[in-house]
Amino acid sequence: MKILIVEDEVKIAKALAKGLQLEQFVVDISHDGKDALNKVVSGNYDLVILDLMLPVIDGLEALTTLRKRGNTTPVLILTAKDSVHDKVKGLNSGADDYLAKPFAFTELLARVHSLTRRGKTKDSKLKLSNLVLDSYTHEVSRAGELVQLSAREYHLLEYMLRHPGAILSEGQIIDHVWSYNYDGVSNVVAVYIRYLRNKIDKAFADEKPLIKTVKGLGYRLME
Repeated sequence: MKILIVEDEVKIAKALAKGLQLEQFVVDISHDGKDALNKVVSGNYDLVILDLMLPVIDGLEALTTLRKRGNTTPVLILTAKDSVHDKVKGLNSGADDYLAKPFAFTELLARVHSLTRRGKTKDSKLKLSNLVLDSYTHEVSRAGELVQLSAREYHLLEYMLRHPGAILSEGQIIDHVWSYNYDGVSNVVAVYIRYLRNKIDKAFADEKPLIKTVKGLGYRLME
């Protein structure tokens, strides 16, 4: 799961990001409404945590703009504005939930899980051949046998299963599975593709390999 935190107070943003990363979420941070809009358009997020009092473009305007563009990414407003009027205004502008500061991280986490679970219980299973990933339980199996994946391996496989047959470049994978403007190890995608191959292809030698390398372009998951 990939989350965008939109918060202009750097310490708060970093603390939130650290807490969510410990819960195995992929997290990006934006400090103003304009940058947040640009990131949401290109980042394929599962959730946006949005402050209202932001520079350049305030949170409410950014949210309204997103909804007018038809973007349905779940949005949790996290703000010091705690009046009933502010809550109603935020929800009527398209927010999916509203939490006032100060808050307990455990409550924030519960709301994040609730928002990212919505609509997944009925159609939670992603399948390709006999490979199955359940995005609700986070279980992965092939040929009926459970496959143990790390959090990063799981996110990579989920992303590929949501785009079956599509050639995914290293840049696309980095942006979705790691974070915006990742500047770590240059071959990290190839390394994790190898990890996945070992667990879902090589570990099932009697089954047809599903992960393909398209030289010079990227990777694809297909039968």
